[in-house]
Amino acid sequence: MADSSTRSYRRIAVEEAFSVPEVFAALQQWVAEAGPDEPDQDFLSFLFGQDLPGLLRVRRQLLDLEDERLQIMDDCGVDMHLLSLTAPGVQTLDNDRATALAAGVNDRLAEVIARHPGRFAGLAAIAPQDPGAAAAEIERAIGDLKLNGVVINSHTRNEYLDDEKFWPIFEAAADLGAPIYIHPRSPSAQMALPYKRFGLETGIYGFQAETGLHGIRLICSGVFDRFPALQIVLGHLGEGIPFWLWRVDYMHPVRSSHNIRPKLELKPSEYFKRNFMITTSGMNWHPALRFCIEVVGADNIMWAIDYPYQVTEGAVEFMNDAPIPDEDKHKIFHQNAERVFGIAPKGAAAFAGH
Repeated sequence: MADSSTRSYRRIAVEEAFSVPEVFAALQQWVAEAGPDEPDQDFLSFLFGQDLPGLLRVRRQLLDLEDERLQIMDDCGVDMHLLSLTAPGVQTLDNDRATALAAGVNDRLAEVIARHPGRFAGLAAIAPQDPGAAAAEIERAIGDLKLNGVVINSHTRNEYLDDEKFWPIFEAAADLGAPIYIHPRSPSAQMALPYKRFGLETGIYGFQAETGLHGIRLICSGVFDRFPALQIVLGHLGEGIPFWLWRVDYMHPVRSSHNIRPKLELKPSEYFKRNFMITTSGMNWHPALRFCIEVVGADNIMWAIDYPYQVTEGAVEFMNDAPIPDEDKHKIFHQNAERVFGIAPKGAAAFAGH
């Protein structure tokens, strides 16, 4: 699919999901026992409970790492997947089981990367419901396994990472220079009900509303004054936040002056530009890409497919054809990912055969 006119780009896709049978089984058990008000219950019941062709493909491709996935990457000219355990990860499970499963997933991920070092990098799964164990797993996964960052699927048990009990996770990540990719999941129970009537709680609107809220909560909480080096990554072109930055800046001082919000050292938009990266996952729309480049700059945007939930061909064509300077395409396709996730740069000769 990738022709000679576009093949000079190294393509690193940074929001690419996978799973393992043990996590699949644990989530299927959880779904069978979960109440109707549990976040992700509807999404996972649909994913696991239906045998529609598209869902059979997604389930198959989540569990495949080295066969069909690599073939699709080769066919479409994708050099590398940055792999992450699919949402909701282990965040619905009890502490001990979640912590053990996350460690097993990370070991498996490191083994796959070792077998295909030029094709895969990885984000460590953690169990935020046990912040101390999660921080320890970050240290092991980054320090010993040499993974490239951390993935957290938004809220955990309806709680958000701005709660200081979760800050050992941020401390570990900041100390190690490990970016945290905050991936969407269904809205927390407190906000979910209005989304459910028309099935709006997933990718059509609920995912981005939930994760965008999480990002704004982090900014307004003062987390980035405490951890100025902390790097957060948001998919889907920033989960709507870039569009609202002017208004957030305008409105933030109003209630900060009444001690309802913490006073911050910077404007909210300045934290977003300093502490956040955004990716193109699932947002193959040139007007939105151009807007985000204008607002946050090409240095803060990375390319992603959202495999297997989105189609690889469409994501590649979107970026190939983007009406932006060639210098920005290189930044978004691979250079920013190399910098942020510590992926070794390679010259064109190193990947021309993929």
